[in-house]
Amino acid sequence: MDFNTILQILVWTGSGALLLFILMFVDSLFTRYKDFEEVKAGNMAVTTRLVLKLLAQGYILSSSISASNNLLDAIMVSVISFLILLVLEAIVRVLLRVWAKLQLDVGTQQGKIGYGLFAGTLHLVGALIITACL
Repeated sequence: MDFNTILQILVWTGSGALLLFILMFVDSLFTRYKDFEEVKAGNMAVTTRLVLKLLAQGYILSSSISASNNLLDAIMVSVISFLILLVLEAIVRVLLRVWAKLQLDVGTQQGKIGYGLFAGTLHLVGALIITACL
């Protein structure tokens, strides 16, 4: 492996990690509670949701990097995919609230692990659907 290849790996990895941090931060702005405060308090429902959300975002980022020939394309695909995932999540949350009288954020914040697992799984399934389109 030559120096340019190593440098490229470092740049792509660093850019991916920074983008993942930014996307997770933006996502936390749409959550009705403070993710990391709940994690520090030992809320396993929030922790479960956060871990699955991180896995979903990482998978989208990994897939966009694999499908792209240049870094800017990978970043753009990841950002667009993230926005699609936010919209899908909002639609599903409204449908669940109306149809099943299920408020995922409330139950997750209350520490109900099933709610956190269900909410996190929505992210993961959304990521799988989105990455199938890449």
